Amino acid sequence: MPRQQFRLIVNASITGRAQELPLRMSKTYDAILIGGGIMGCSSAYQLAQRGLRVAIVEKNLIGEGPTGSSSAILRTHYSNALTTRMAAYGLEVYGDFRNRVGDDCGFHRTGFLLLAPEGDLAGLQASLELQRSLGIASELLSPETLDEILPGIDTEGVAAAAWEPASGYADAYLAVTAYARAARRLGADVLQETEVTDVRLVADRVTGVETTQGFLEAPLVVNSAGAWGSRIAAMVDIEIPVNACRVQVAFFRQPGTAETRMPVVADFLNACYFRPEVGNLTLAGVIDPAEAEAIVDPDLYAKSVDYAFQATVGEKLCRRLPAMAESGAEGGYASLYAVTPDWHPIVDELIPDSGFYVCTGFSGHGFKLGPAVGVMVADLLTGEDQPDFDPDLFSLDRFAKQELVQGGYKHSIVG
Repeated sequence: MPRQQFRLIVNASITGRAQELPLRMSKTYDAILIGGGIMGCSSAYQLAQRGLRVAIVEKNLIGEGPTGSSSAILRTHYSNALTTRMAAYGLEVYGDFRNRVGDDCGFHRTGFLLLAPEGDLAGLQASLELQRSLGIASELLSPETLDEILPGIDTEGVAAAAWEPASGYADAYLAVTAYARAARRLGADVLQETEVTDVRLVADRVTGVETTQGFLEAPLVVNSAGAWGSRIAAMVDIEIPVNACRVQVAFFRQPGTAETRMPVVADFLNACYFRPEVGNLTLAGVIDPAEAEAIVDPDLYAKSVDYAFQATVGEKLCRRLPAMAESGAEGGYASLYAVTPDWHPIVDELIPDSGFYVCTGFSGHGFKLGPAVGVMVADLLTGEDQPDFDPDLFSLDRFAKQELVQGGYKHSIVG
């Protein structure tokens, strides 16, 4: 079945048909999530589980935005306890997705391998110690042992590697549409092809949102619009430091006819990452802070991969896996990151005591953190005194205070 046809059928199953149904007679909710990516859908699911009447408002179709185009890499290697715990929770959920959420998320447990040079050993060892303190299975490997995990690897420049055998990747489109269906089964409305045109405040309290299908009333509204998040915030005259940045991935056909055994790999020396993809392909991208400079209009940007990018990432891939020199380029695509100055998200009440929250700026980390973010948002909106994941690290005022989240590596994107 063609991928586009499959996606149309999946979206039809979310709402009952491919085109959005008319709004139900009741237009009053306990909470509204603006944006139908992984943050909005996961949060809606968690809130609906707690008995709230919820609406997801998505300007396009669920899964057709940046979430559905995610590389969907799942790893727990981070530099601070909060994101490490969140990533570990996400891995747990995706690894048992049918039981935890329902349906399939295309999870592949390939393992995750991080290759580090001498200059990153301190950060590598600190992250490994953090993971172990949290009960995460990870180990330090020498270059001499890596061929057992990644056959044919050239270990030039590699001082050591971190190995997570339980990690891997999933299908982000399957996951986010499954979350939307799960929320709907619990009573949530999933309003596709419905754009938010204004956020209404009365005496600094949110009362709902204006949309292309009419006004939706709610005392709690979450701006989970990702790369469009700054536009939504501007509707209440607040500027948040989130830019829509164009990022690219490329596909390469693996040489030979047999499926190549390959984990997910982050290669600090060549500043790239790669993982297997269905159809005997390898998906590859770059680990490059300069991606934060590729600011675009999220509604108007080139979605096809650049030839120069294909060539650059292909060279990086071949330096680590020389056998890939016999492979062929198979295209790729461009999508969006919602990037903040420290490459970490903002999860906070946008205006104190207003009921208007922001949950965006995940800077490429969003898919793996998504299940935990849903819990974080639900705890925040329901006033949980002892939240599972405290959002204080992701406060908006850290930028004004110059208290940015610090990672253990020079590449902020790694976390």
